[in-house]
Amino acid sequence: MSTRSATRDAEAGEADRAAATRSAARVAGRKPKSGIRGNTLWFWVFVGPFVIGMLVFSYLPIIWSLVLSFFDAQNTVTPTKFVGLRNYVDMLTDHNFLSSLGTFSIFAIFIVPLTFVLALALALLVNQVKIARAFFRSVFFLPTACSYVVASLIWRLSIFNGVRFGLANTVLGWFGADQIAWLSTVDPPWYWVPLVTVRLWLQLGFYMILFVAGLQRISPVLYEAAYVDGAKPGWQTFRYITLPQLRATSVAVLLLNLIAAYQAFDEFYNLIGNVNFARPPLVYLYSISLGSIQDLGHGSAGALILAVIIMVLTLLQNKIFGFGRAND
Repeated sequence: MSTRSATRDAEAGEADRAAATRSAARVAGRKPKSGIRGNTLWFWVFVGPFVIGMLVFSYLPIIWSLVLSFFDAQNTVTPTKFVGLRNYVDMLTDHNFLSSLGTFSIFAIFIVPLTFVLALALALLVNQVKIARAFFRSVFFLPTACSYVVASLIWRLSIFNGVRFGLANTVLGWFGADQIAWLSTVDPPWYWVPLVTVRLWLQLGFYMILFVAGLQRISPVLYEAAYVDGAKPGWQTFRYITLPQLRATSVAVLLLNLIAAYQAFDEFYNLIGNVNFARPPLVYLYSISLGSIQDLGHGSAGALILAVIIMVLTLLQNKIFGFGRAND
Protein backbone atom coordinates (compact mmCIF):
# COMPACT_ATOMS: atom_id res chain seq x y z
CA MET A 1 0.00 0.00 0.00
CA SER A 2 2.75 2.39 0.83
CA THR A 3 4.40 1.86 -2.55
CA ARG A 4 1.14 2.50 -4.44
CA SER A 5 0.40 5.60 -2.34
CA ALA A 6 3.86 7.02 -2.99
CA THR A 7 3.39 6.37 -6.73
CA ARG A 8 0.06 8.16 -6.76
CA ASP A 9 1.53 11.11 -4.85
CA ALA A 10 4.41 11.34 -7.32
CA GLU A 11 2.03 11.28 -10.30
CA ALA A 12 -0.15 13.97 -8.69
CA GLY A 13 2.93 16.12 -8.07
CA GLU A 14 4.01 15.75 -11.69
CA ALA A 15 0.51 16.74 -12.86
CA ASP A 16 0.53 19.84 -10.63
CA ARG A 17 3.94 20.89 -11.88
CA ALA A 18 2.86 20.41 -15.50
CA ALA A 19 -0.28 22.49 -14.90
CA ALA A 20 1.77 25.24 -13.23
CA THR A 21 4.19 25.23 -16.16
CA ARG A 22 1.36 25.57 -18.71
CA SER A 23 -0.22 28.41 -16.69
CA ALA A 24 3.11 30.28 -16.47
CA ALA A 25 3.60 29.84 -20.22
CA ARG A 26 0.15 31.29 -20.93
CA VAL A 27 0.84 34.30 -18.66
CA ALA A 28 4.24 34.90 -20.23
CA GLY A 29 2.73 34.71 -23.69
CA ARG A 30 0.21 37.46 -23.00
CA LYS A 31 1.02 40.88 -24.43
CA PRO A 32 1.08 43.80 -21.98
CA LYS A 33 -1.76 46.23 -22.16
CA SER A 34 -0.94 49.27 -24.26
CA GLY A 35 -2.61 52.09 -26.15
CA ILE A 36 -5.73 53.31 -24.38
CA ARG A 37 -6.04 50.14 -22.29
CA GLY A 38 -4.88 49.59 -18.74
CA ASN A 39 -3.21 52.38 -16.81
CA THR A 40 -2.78 54.56 -19.90
CA LEU A 41 -6.54 55.04 -20.10
CA TRP A 42 -6.76 56.46 -16.57
CA PHE A 43 -3.71 58.63 -17.20
CA TRP A 44 -5.48 60.39 -20.06
CA VAL A 45 -8.76 60.53 -18.14
CA PHE A 46 -7.11 62.67 -15.46
CA VAL A 47 -4.51 64.52 -17.54
CA GLY A 48 -6.44 64.94 -20.78
CA PRO A 49 -8.72 67.82 -19.68
CA PHE A 50 -5.74 69.82 -18.41
CA VAL A 51 -3.80 69.22 -21.63
CA ILE A 52 -6.77 70.31 -23.71
CA GLY A 53 -7.27 73.38 -21.54
CA MET A 54 -3.60 74.33 -21.84
CA LEU A 55 -3.68 73.95 -25.61
CA VAL A 56 -6.90 75.91 -26.04
CA PHE A 57 -6.37 78.68 -23.49
CA SER A 58 -2.57 79.04 -23.49
CA TYR A 59 -0.72 77.81 -26.56
CA LEU A 60 -3.38 78.58 -29.17
CA PRO A 61 -3.71 82.25 -28.07
CA ILE A 62 0.09 82.61 -28.07
CA ILE A 63 0.31 81.26 -31.61
CA TRP A 64 -2.56 83.45 -32.79
CA SER A 65 -1.03 86.48 -31.09
CA LEU A 66 2.17 85.82 -33.03
CA VAL A 67 0.12 85.75 -36.25
CA LEU A 68 -1.74 88.98 -35.39
CA SER A 69 1.53 90.81 -34.70
CA PHE A 70 2.37 90.67 -38.42
CA PHE A 71 -1.00 92.05 -39.59
CA ASP A 72 -2.96 95.26 -39.42
CA ALA A 73 -5.49 93.89 -36.94
CA GLN A 74 -7.55 96.84 -35.79
CA ASN A 75 -11.05 95.96 -34.55
CA THR A 76 -10.70 92.41 -35.87
CA VAL A 77 -9.11 89.08 -34.92
CA THR A 78 -9.10 87.82 -38.53
CA PRO A 79 -7.00 90.40 -40.36
CA THR A 80 -6.09 90.25 -44.04
CA LYS A 81 -3.53 93.07 -44.48
CA PHE A 82 0.01 91.82 -43.88
CA VAL A 83 2.41 94.50 -42.58
CA GLY A 84 5.46 92.44 -41.63
CA LEU A 85 7.59 93.90 -38.85
CA ARG A 86 5.96 97.34 -38.90
CA ASN A 87 4.02 96.70 -35.67
CA TYR A 88 7.25 95.77 -33.87
CA VAL A 89 9.03 98.88 -35.13
CA ASP A 90 6.11 101.05 -34.06
CA MET A 91 6.08 99.60 -30.56
CA LEU A 92 9.85 99.90 -30.11
CA THR A 93 9.62 103.59 -31.08
CA ASP A 94 6.42 104.27 -29.11
CA HIS A 95 7.17 106.69 -26.27
CA ASN A 96 4.26 105.41 -24.18
CA PHE A 97 5.38 101.79 -24.44
CA LEU A 98 8.97 102.67 -23.58
CA SER A 99 7.71 104.77 -20.68
CA SER A 100 5.73 101.78 -19.39
CA LEU A 101 8.94 99.73 -19.41
CA GLY A 102 10.54 102.50 -17.35
CA THR A 103 7.65 102.32 -14.90
CA PHE A 104 8.29 98.60 -14.53
CA SER A 105 11.94 99.28 -13.81
CA ILE A 106 11.02 101.61 -10.95
CA PHE A 107 8.49 99.12 -9.61
CA ALA A 108 10.99 96.25 -9.83
CA ILE A 109 13.67 98.27 -8.04
CA PHE A 110 11.29 98.61 -5.09
CA ILE A 111 9.47 95.32 -5.05
CA VAL A 112 12.15 92.71 -5.86
CA PRO A 113 14.70 93.53 -3.11
CA LEU A 114 11.99 94.24 -0.51
CA THR A 115 10.20 90.97 -1.23
CA PHE A 116 13.42 88.98 -1.11
CA VAL A 117 14.64 90.45 2.19
CA LEU A 118 11.29 90.41 3.99
CA ALA A 119 10.35 86.91 2.80
CA LEU A 120 13.72 85.56 3.92
CA ALA A 121 13.41 87.31 7.30
CA LEU A 122 9.91 85.89 7.84
CA ALA A 123 11.09 82.41 6.87
CA LEU A 124 13.97 82.59 9.37
CA LEU A 125 11.62 83.74 12.14
CA VAL A 126 8.94 81.15 11.40
CA ASN A 127 11.52 78.39 11.12
CA GLN A 128 12.81 79.22 14.62
CA VAL A 129 9.36 79.09 16.22
CA LYS A 130 8.88 75.96 18.32
CA ILE A 131 5.24 76.45 19.30
CA ALA A 132 2.34 76.81 16.82
CA ARG A 133 4.69 76.81 13.84
CA ALA A 134 1.94 75.70 11.45
CA PHE A 135 -0.31 78.51 12.69
CA PHE A 136 2.23 81.23 11.93
CA ARG A 137 2.98 79.76 8.53
CA SER A 138 -0.72 79.78 7.70
CA VAL A 139 -1.18 83.36 8.92
CA PHE A 140 1.56 84.69 6.65
CA PHE A 141 0.56 82.49 3.72
CA LEU A 142 -3.18 83.25 3.72
CA PRO A 143 -2.91 86.62 1.86
CA THR A 144 -1.65 84.76 -1.21
CA ALA A 145 -5.15 83.30 -1.57
CA CYS A 146 -6.68 86.78 -1.77
CA SER A 147 -7.61 88.23 -5.15
CA TYR A 148 -5.38 91.03 -6.41
CA VAL A 149 -8.47 92.98 -7.44
CA VAL A 150 -10.09 92.67 -4.02
CA ALA A 151 -6.89 93.61 -2.21
CA SER A 152 -6.37 96.62 -4.50
CA LEU A 153 -9.89 97.88 -3.82
CA ILE A 154 -9.39 97.48 -0.07
CA TRP A 155 -6.15 99.45 -0.29
CA ARG A 156 -7.87 102.16 -2.34
CA LEU A 157 -11.14 102.51 -0.45
CA SER A 158 -10.15 101.72 3.13
CA ILE A 159 -6.43 102.24 3.73
CA PHE A 160 -5.05 104.77 1.23
CA ASN A 161 -8.19 106.57 0.08
CA GLY A 162 -6.68 110.00 0.79
CA VAL A 163 -9.39 111.29 3.16
CA ARG A 164 -9.40 111.61 6.90
CA PHE A 165 -11.36 108.38 7.27
CA GLY A 166 -8.62 106.31 5.62
CA LEU A 167 -6.58 104.09 7.89
CA ALA A 168 -3.21 105.48 6.76
CA ASN A 169 -4.24 109.12 7.29
CA THR A 170 -5.86 108.23 10.61
CA VAL A 171 -2.57 106.78 11.87
CA LEU A 172 -0.70 109.86 10.62
CA GLY A 173 -3.21 112.05 12.45
CA TRP A 174 -2.33 110.36 15.75
CA PHE A 175 1.19 111.73 15.36
CA GLY A 176 0.06 115.17 14.26
CA ALA A 177 1.12 114.74 10.63
CA ASP A 178 -0.79 116.23 7.71
CA GLN A 179 -3.05 114.10 5.57
CA ILE A 180 -1.63 112.74 2.32
CA ALA A 181 -3.37 112.27 -1.00
CA TRP A 182 -1.89 108.82 -1.54
CA LEU A 183 -3.32 108.21 -5.01
CA SER A 184 -2.90 111.73 -6.33
CA THR A 185 -1.35 112.24 -9.74
CA VAL A 186 0.75 115.22 -8.64
CA ASP A 187 4.15 115.30 -6.95
CA PRO A 188 5.31 113.85 -4.66
CA PRO A 189 4.52 110.40 -6.05
CA TRP A 190 2.93 108.92 -2.94
CA TYR A 191 1.06 106.40 -5.11
CA TRP A 192 4.13 104.14 -5.03
CA VAL A 193 3.45 103.44 -1.34
CA PRO A 194 0.06 101.69 -1.87
CA LEU A 195 1.31 100.02 -5.05
CA VAL A 196 4.32 98.46 -3.36
CA THR A 197 2.63 97.61 -0.04
CA VAL A 198 -0.32 95.80 -1.61
CA ARG A 199 2.03 93.67 -3.72
CA LEU A 200 4.18 92.90 -0.67
CA TRP A 201 1.15 91.89 1.39
CA LEU A 202 -0.10 89.60 -1.36
CA GLN A 203 3.10 87.77 -2.27
CA LEU A 204 5.31 87.69 0.83
CA GLY A 205 3.71 84.50 2.15
CA PHE A 206 4.35 82.57 -1.05
CA TYR A 207 8.05 83.37 -1.17
CA MET A 208 8.32 82.82 2.59
CA ILE A 209 7.12 79.23 2.09
CA LEU A 210 9.78 78.72 -0.58
CA PHE A 211 12.48 79.90 1.80
CA VAL A 212 11.09 77.75 4.62
CA ALA A 213 11.32 74.70 2.35
CA GLY A 214 14.91 75.63 1.55
CA LEU A 215 15.79 76.08 5.22
CA GLN A 216 14.43 72.66 6.09
CA ARG A 217 16.73 71.06 3.52
CA ILE A 218 19.85 72.36 5.29
CA SER A 219 21.46 69.61 7.35
CA PRO A 220 21.85 70.41 11.08
CA VAL A 221 25.27 68.76 10.89
CA LEU A 222 26.59 71.85 9.11
CA TYR A 223 25.60 74.11 12.00
CA GLU A 224 27.04 71.69 14.54
CA ALA A 225 30.35 71.61 12.67
CA ALA A 226 30.36 75.40 12.52
CA TYR A 227 29.83 75.67 16.27
CA VAL A 228 32.67 73.23 16.87
CA ASP A 229 34.94 75.38 14.68
CA GLY A 230 34.07 78.44 16.76
CA ALA A 231 31.41 80.14 14.62
CA LYS A 232 28.96 82.24 16.59
CA PRO A 233 25.21 81.75 16.20
CA GLY A 234 23.62 84.56 14.25
CA TRP A 235 25.30 86.52 11.49
CA GLN A 236 28.30 84.22 11.00
CA THR A 237 26.27 81.04 10.58
CA PHE A 238 23.76 82.89 8.39
CA ARG A 239 26.46 84.31 6.13
CA TYR A 240 28.64 81.22 5.75
CA ILE A 241 26.08 78.40 6.01
CA THR A 242 22.45 79.45 5.64
CA LEU A 243 22.74 81.89 2.75
CA PRO A 244 25.06 79.70 0.60
CA GLN A 245 22.80 76.70 1.15
CA LEU A 246 19.81 78.78 0.01
CA ARG A 247 21.46 79.67 -3.28
CA ALA A 248 19.07 77.74 -5.54
CA THR A 249 16.01 78.91 -3.60
CA SER A 250 17.22 82.52 -3.66
CA VAL A 251 17.70 82.50 -7.42
CA ALA A 252 14.25 80.96 -7.91
CA VAL A 253 12.67 83.65 -5.71
CA LEU A 254 14.43 86.44 -7.60
CA LEU A 255 13.44 84.94 -10.92
CA LEU A 256 9.77 84.45 -10.06
CA ASN A 257 9.60 87.86 -8.41
CA LEU A 258 11.06 89.63 -11.45
CA ILE A 259 8.63 87.90 -13.81
CA ALA A 260 5.71 88.75 -11.51
CA ALA A 261 6.80 92.40 -11.48
CA TYR A 262 6.76 92.47 -15.27
CA GLN A 263 3.23 91.06 -15.18
CA ALA A 264 1.90 93.66 -12.75
CA PHE A 265 -1.57 94.76 -13.80
CA ASP A 266 -4.34 94.50 -11.20
CA GLU A 267 -2.91 96.79 -8.54
CA PHE A 268 -1.93 99.50 -11.05
CA TYR A 269 -5.22 99.39 -12.94
CA ASN A 270 -7.42 99.35 -9.85
CA LEU A 271 -5.45 101.82 -7.73
CA ILE A 272 -4.45 104.59 -10.16
CA GLY A 273 -5.98 103.53 -13.46
CA ASN A 274 -4.57 104.02 -16.94
CA VAL A 275 -2.34 107.07 -16.43
CA ASN A 276 0.67 107.95 -18.55
CA PHE A 277 3.15 108.56 -15.74
CA ALA A 278 2.73 105.28 -13.83
CA ARG A 279 1.51 102.30 -15.79
CA PRO A 280 3.30 99.01 -16.40
CA PRO A 281 3.51 97.40 -19.85
CA LEU A 282 0.45 95.18 -19.41
CA VAL A 283 -1.79 98.13 -18.56
CA TYR A 284 -0.67 99.99 -21.68
CA LEU A 285 -1.05 96.91 -23.88
CA TYR A 286 -4.50 96.31 -22.42
CA SER A 287 -5.52 99.90 -23.23
CA ILE A 288 -4.48 99.72 -26.89
CA SER A 289 -5.71 96.16 -27.46
CA LEU A 290 -9.04 96.12 -25.63
CA GLY A 291 -9.68 99.84 -25.11
CA SER A 292 -11.27 102.29 -27.53
CA ILE A 293 -8.58 101.69 -30.18
CA GLN A 294 -8.68 97.88 -30.16
CA ASP A 295 -5.46 97.60 -32.13
CA LEU A 296 -4.71 93.92 -31.71
CA GLY A 297 -1.78 94.00 -34.12
CA HIS A 298 0.28 96.49 -32.11
CA GLY A 299 -0.92 94.96 -28.85
CA SER A 300 0.23 91.48 -29.89
CA ALA A 301 3.59 92.83 -31.03
CA GLY A 302 4.07 94.61 -27.70
CA ALA A 303 3.13 91.47 -25.78
CA LEU A 304 5.70 89.40 -27.67
CA ILE A 305 8.36 92.07 -27.15
CA LEU A 306 7.59 91.94 -23.44
CA ALA A 307 7.85 88.14 -23.49
CA VAL A 308 11.25 88.33 -25.19
CA ILE A 309 12.47 90.85 -22.59
CA ILE A 310 11.39 88.52 -19.78
CA MET A 311 13.17 85.59 -21.45
CA VAL A 312 16.37 87.60 -21.90
CA LEU A 313 16.35 88.78 -18.29
CA THR A 314 15.71 85.21 -17.14
CA LEU A 315 18.67 83.91 -19.11
CA LEU A 316 20.90 86.71 -17.83
CA GLN A 317 19.88 85.99 -14.26
CA ASN A 318 20.54 82.31 -14.84
CA LYS A 319 23.99 83.17 -16.20
CA ILE A 320 24.86 85.49 -13.32
CA PHE A 321 23.53 83.46 -10.39
CA GLY A 322 23.91 79.99 -11.88
CA PHE A 323 20.41 78.66 -11.34
CA GLY A 324 20.44 74.87 -11.25
CA ARG A 325 24.15 74.52 -10.53
CA ALA A 326 25.22 72.52 -7.52
CA ASN A 327 26.30 74.43 -4.44
CA ASP A 328 30.02 75.01 -4.03
